Amino acid sequence: MANHKSALKRVRQTKVRTERNRQRKSTIKKLRKDVLASIIGGDKPASAEAVAKFASAVDKAAKVGLIHKNKASNLKSKAAKSLAAAQ
Repeated sequence: MANHKSALKRVRQTKVRTERNRQRKSTIKKLRKDVLASIIGGDKPASAEAVAKFASAVDKAAKVGLIHKNKASNLKSKAAKSLAAAQ
C-alpha cells in the first residue's frame, strides 16, 4: 500500500476512474446489443435511433480516450452496415 499522501490520492483517483470507465464500457456494450436487437426485430425507425445513440456514446468514449478512435470508427461502421443491410 502507498505511504505518501500524493500516492494515496492517486490510489483514490484510480478507483474512481476505473469505476467510471467500467460503467461507460458497459453502457457501450448495452447500446450495441440494443442496436443488434432492434435490427433483428425489424423496426427501422427504432434501429436508426439506436444506431445514433450508439454512435454518440462511442464518439464520447473515444474523445476521452476510453477506446481508440479507430476502434470507435470500426464499431460505428459495423452498426451502420448492419442497419443498411436490414433496410
